[in-house]
Amino acid sequence: MKPCTKMIAVGLTIKAVGSFLELLLPDILSKIIDDVVPAGDQNGILFWGGVMVVCALVAWVMNVVANRNAAEVARDVTKNIRHDLFQHTLYLSCEKTDAYTIPSLESRLTSDTYNLHRMIGMMQRMGVRAPIITVGGLVLCFLLEPVLALVFLAVIPFMLVIIYFRTAKGVPMFRRVQKANDQMASVTRENAQGIRVIKALSRTDYEKKHFETVNDALKDEEVHANLVMAVINPLMNLFLYAGMVGVIILGAYRVNAGLSETGKILAFMSYFQMISHSLMAISRMFIMYSRGMASSERIMEVLNTENEKNWQPANEPDGNPQYALEFKDVSFSYLKVKDNVKHISFALKKGETLGIIGATGSGKSTILSLLLHFYNIDSGAIYLNGKNIKNIEPDELRKQFGIVMQNDFLFSDSVKENIRFGREVSDEALQDAINNAQAEEFISELSEKEDYELTSKGTNVSGGQRQRILLSRAFASHPEFLLLDDSSSALDYKTDSLLRKALNENIRIQRW
Repeated sequence: MKPCTKMIAVGLTIKAVGSFLELLLPDILSKIIDDVVPAGDQNGILFWGGVMVVCALVAWVMNVVANRNAAEVARDVTKNIRHDLFQHTLYLSCEKTDAYTIPSLESRLTSDTYNLHRMIGMMQRMGVRAPIITVGGLVLCFLLEPVLALVFLAVIPFMLVIIYFRTAKGVPMFRRVQKANDQMASVTRENAQGIRVIKALSRTDYEKKHFETVNDALKDEEVHANLVMAVINPLMNLFLYAGMVGVIILGAYRVNAGLSETGKILAFMSYFQMISHSLMAISRMFIMYSRGMASSERIMEVLNTENEKNWQPANEPDGNPQYALEFKDVSFSYLKVKDNVKHISFALKKGETLGIIGATGSGKSTILSLLLHFYNIDSGAIYLNGKNIKNIEPDELRKQFGIVMQNDFLFSDSVKENIRFGREVSDEALQDAINNAQAEEFISELSEKEDYELTSKGTNVSGGQRQRILLSRAFASHPEFLLLDDSSSALDYKTDSLLRKALNENIRIQRW
């Protein structure tokens, strides 16, 4: 919030001045009823009435300006938080991303930042006005009628105790609500991505029941949290109206006894109403605070997680520079219980090719993930051109690779931009990559050729066409190392043969 400090200060100042002007209105009314009207001073009535109108209008304008300012601050701060959170998630290691899960990160970027937005806005709108009205109103009540003020003051400690205990319970309850929301987001995401499989296997009713289960769990958490927090308002009203009854009864006795005046009692009742509304606003503010702080903790948990942006070289010993790539007795486990790969060793010189064959789940893709430093190995070492990959900055390491992963991704963009992928790739290099990947034949038949818009995950092209676009992406930047993970499984024999021929004749010549 530091960049918005000036805006916050200006907004809070305007809000404070407007609140003080509101506090003057009952006092002016009391003066008109008790002093001006009995004296029959019509000019005085018009003058003080005009002062009330001006104060009310100025207070209204200031509240509108301050509220708009608060909305802008909340918008800008939340925008920055979303930006920082998204940027941070991009640099999280795969291990950390797996620990948080994608649906949870999505939930933190959406619903949690929304809760924070509402909290920041409300704190600025009510965080100054409500305390000023409450404290200022109490002070003026004591100045007007000390005896009646004591009656009102007696109920305030009870209300503060209610607010405190509800707020203490609120944060952990709303944290559980957000976790349940993560689970629902996870199920929704899985169903959206697997909708074709669900329909093909006639599992629609099953998935509907599955979603109903997690949806009910979220509902139960929300109902529990809201029921507990909903106790605040009725109890606050109970104490407020109990205090008001005491004020009315005691005020009536004091007027009849000549100890007070009608105008003062009316002003006191106005202050009572203002203070009661402010206290109710404070109770709503603390409910919003509980929800906002629960979300804030979840956001900060991610932002405080170490990521690749803070990368520092590990100063590990380097290997043999005669090898372009070397695995030396590498072992790794995802869950740190049983090794997924163990004691892997091999070395390649420039121009050499290695094929890794194995059963499903034997660790072929894992080896590539370790090479790209998506995960830290448990033991052994991996070297690139003789340098330990732990000593190479992750971005610099990965720029040396062109890769097609087993479950790779196409974005909702043109074919051309999916191949370029934000890199500076010339038109000539783009065309070469398309030709080498045997993609020219089908791209030339598309309605807009390279400008043809793909849907997310490339669902509007065939599996073989998707793989050829992905291969084009891998070839486009002329990488030093080419990693192909089951990248031609959807190609027909003829296309696969032409691809292998292009790899042998063109790709090596370009680099080696």
